[in-house]
Amino acid sequence: MLAGCRQQDRASQRQLYLRHYAYALSICLRYLHDQDASQEAVNDGFLKVFQELPRFDAERFPDLAGSLRGWVRRIMVRTAIDHFRARNRHAFQVELEAVPAPPDSSGSPLDTLSFEELLRLIGHLPPAYRTVFNLFVIDGYSHEEIADQLGISVGASKSNLFKARAQLKLLLKHQQHHAYAGYVR
Repeated sequence: MLAGCRQQDRASQRQLYLRHYAYALSICLRYLHDQDASQEAVNDGFLKVFQELPRFDAERFPDLAGSLRGWVRRIMVRTAIDHFRARNRHAFQVELEAVPAPPDSSGSPLDTLSFEELLRLIGHLPPAYRTVFNLFVIDGYSHEEIADQLGISVGASKSNLFKARAQLKLLLKHQQHHAYAGYVR
């Protein structure tokens, strides 16, 4: 299949697309939270995959363990972020407040949520908070990497993460979710 894709064989490209479509869409939905925009990002991402596939070398991507799926994931995350930035140019232009230090604890009440519950709650966050939260908590990017990718300061990244967590806490409280009990002292 990969050899066919490298030779721009349409049947092989279709097979790769169908095999990874649902995975790619789930990634884009986390950032864009809109079905149409996410599908557009997936299609743009696959165009990039097919253009770059001849240069894909599993040994060149040790952080992805040579995984085509991991490489596709990286392309989809970046494509979704590009779409997010194009659609929300002013989402990060807010007054920055001093970011208090996070409480020192070994775990977060959010750790008791299922992944599906967490994704649903994240979907209720404003776009800027949702994007930083996804990049930092779910995808494991550092604040420096997030700032570089989104064109914001490190302080804005930290502030958006802090505010995202605070809003998630409020959402849990309003829904009287069992995880909120971990925040009550």
